[in-house]
Amino acid sequence: MQETPVGNVQALYRYPVKSTAGQALRTSAVTDRGLLHDRRWAVYTDDGGIASGKRTRRFRPVPGLMQWSSVVEDNGMDTDAAPPLLLSPDGLSYRADDPAASRALSAAFGRELTLRPETAVGHHDETPLHLVTTSSLAALEAMAGGAVDDRRFRANIVIDTGSQPAFCEDDWVGAELVLGGGVILRLGEGMPRCVMIDQAQAGVPAETKALTLLGRHHSTEFGLQAHVLRTGMLRIGDPVTLRRSGNL
Repeated sequence: MQETPVGNVQALYRYPVKSTAGQALRTSAVTDRGLLHDRRWAVYTDDGGIASGKRTRRFRPVPGLMQWSSVVEDNGMDTDAAPPLLLSPDGLSYRADDPAASRALSAAFGRELTLRPETAVGHHDETPLHLVTTSSLAALEAMAGGAVDDRRFRANIVIDTGSQPAFCEDDWVGAELVLGGGVILRLGEGMPRCVMIDQAQAGVPAETKALTLLGRHHSTEFGLQAHVLRTGMLRIGDPVTLRRSGNL
C-alpha cells in the first residue's frame, strides 16, 4: 500500500435542500450518505421530479432555484437537528417542513413545488460526495482569465493541493483518500458537469465560460466522485492522504 500526502481540507459545503445555495462548514460528520444533512431535502415538481438545473429521469429543471439558500442550524454533528431553513432571495426564512415554505416556492416560480425529505429515491446526483482541488481551480482560472468561485461547482470538499499540477486528481481515480484521522473515501470517476455551473446562485453571479472551457479542455468533467468507506469527523485543515494499492 502506497500513501502520499496530497494536501489539506480547505473548504466544506453541504446543501441541506438540493439545488439551493449551500452552507459552508468548519466541521462536519461524514455519514454513509455523505456530509451530515447534505441534500436530505429537495424541492419536487408536480410530476414527482426533483428540482434541479437539468432534466433527467429523476430531475426537472427549475431555473433560479439556486438563488434560494438552505441551512441547518447545528454544530455539524447533530443528527437530530431540526429540518433545514429555506431562505428566499429577499431574506425570508421558512422551515422546510412548514407548508408555508412550499407555498412560497410555488408563488415565486409560478408552478406547484413541494419540499420533501429524501425517501427511497436518492437526492444526490452520481455519488454521495464529490470533491475538487485548488490545482484544478487554478487551471480553470488561467483558462478563464479571471477568478473562479469554488462554490460554482457545488462540491462537498475542496482540497488545497498546493503546487500540484492541474487536474492532478485525474490520477487518483480508483484510489482511496484518507482525510483527517479517520474518514476514508473511495474515489470514482470525474464528475460530469452541466449547465448548473454557469448559472447564478446566491452570492455567485452567472458565468458563461466554465462549461465551455471544461468541454474544450477536460471532457466536461471537474473534480471526482466519491463514496464513503469509513465514516468520521472532518474539519477544515485536516490533512489529506492518497492511498493506493501497488497495482494502481
